[in-house]
Amino acid sequence: MSSSGSRMNLAIVCLGCLFAPALQAARGQALQLTGRGGDADWVETPVVVPMKAALPAGSYVLEGSPPGSRTPAVVFEDGDRRWLCAVLPAVPARKTVSFDLRAQAPNGTTDASGIHFRSARSDLDVTIDDRPLTTYRIGPGSKPFYFPLIGPTGASFTRAYPMVDVPGEDRDHPHQRSCWFTHGGVNGIDFWSEGKGKGTIREIDRQVVVEGPVLARLRTRDEWLSPDGRRVCQDRRTVTFYRTQAVRILDFDIAIEATDGPVTFGDTKEGMFGLRVASSMDVTRKKGGRITNAEGLTDERAWGKASPWVDYVGPVNEETVGICILNHPSSFRFPTTWHVRTYGLFAANPFGWKDFGRPERGDYTLPAGKTLRFAYRVILHKGDTTSAGLPAAFSGYAKPPTVEIKVE
Repeated sequence: MSSSGSRMNLAIVCLGCLFAPALQAARGQALQLTGRGGDADWVETPVVVPMKAALPAGSYVLEGSPPGSRTPAVVFEDGDRRWLCAVLPAVPARKTVSFDLRAQAPNGTTDASGIHFRSARSDLDVTIDDRPLTTYRIGPGSKPFYFPLIGPTGASFTRAYPMVDVPGEDRDHPHQRSCWFTHGGVNGIDFWSEGKGKGTIREIDRQVVVEGPVLARLRTRDEWLSPDGRRVCQDRRTVTFYRTQAVRILDFDIAIEATDGPVTFGDTKEGMFGLRVASSMDVTRKKGGRITNAEGLTDERAWGKASPWVDYVGPVNEETVGICILNHPSSFRFPTTWHVRTYGLFAANPFGWKDFGRPERGDYTLPAGKTLRFAYRVILHKGDTTSAGLPAAFSGYAKPPTVEIKVE
């Protein structure tokens, strides 16, 4: 699959003054973003770019395309860098667009629009425009997970069991909790299943990086513990939620660190970044469920194959919806192989090669002190795979707009 045809070049040109005092300067300066659509129409696409200009943190708007439109933008700090984020509207093929970036003055009121976190005891609710999107949970079970994942229709696209007992849902595999990250063989320990003799993943640190009109970002640190309590490794997870209209987009960036010696990820199908789709979407129910990967392989034929993305479509509340997982090219062993099943399991797993029928083994040993990175985008969409425009969505994720910043 080629993504070069939908690439957009984005230029940010800062003209004129320094940005101090912050608000007055930002109001009066001429900061312009220009871009050109590729050979395919772009869907709405999050753009997060580092800022080299001294643009102050805060809320902004993009004005100018289409005329009279106002697209929210934000400048925020993460680590030792400052970033600009906006969700660009749909861009028709081969059409040039441009925006003026202007500061958004505070209105002095509490605004529930945008993406926000709300504490719920030890958990975190995530809302979009004051409506539920998901909840980050550190229990029950043996690992952190997200439940539910609520799509643009207002319904959950993931199975409720075993957190909630819903009549008619499948009740198998209780360890498949909505949306999670783990693996079935880490230094010989099973972190995929739950119960006696299994490993556990425990959160040890949590940071809300940013929340507001365009995005929210949560960063956590977790330790992977053997059944006897010994630490095997640690991970650092960054999850970003975007304020989109037609779809819901969540980015997962996960780095596993070999903090306590070498870490071997075993060749097993039981892994790694997983979802359990709503039972009504299961292919096996024969009610319209369908699995499709980027190469067009469907249902059972998609299992174990390597692909940049896979889409799982089916009915929820009698409306056709889908969950697509995209694998970023910078992720370990891109394109990943997929442990995606017609009964509703949907997981990206770059290690299960023997189980998937490949001639070589998929084991991998991470040396002590080193880090292994995995990156995925989850898109919750209406309609089937074709109508969702997933090749263009993958292009926007894999090769986001290039950015040039000039200060004169």
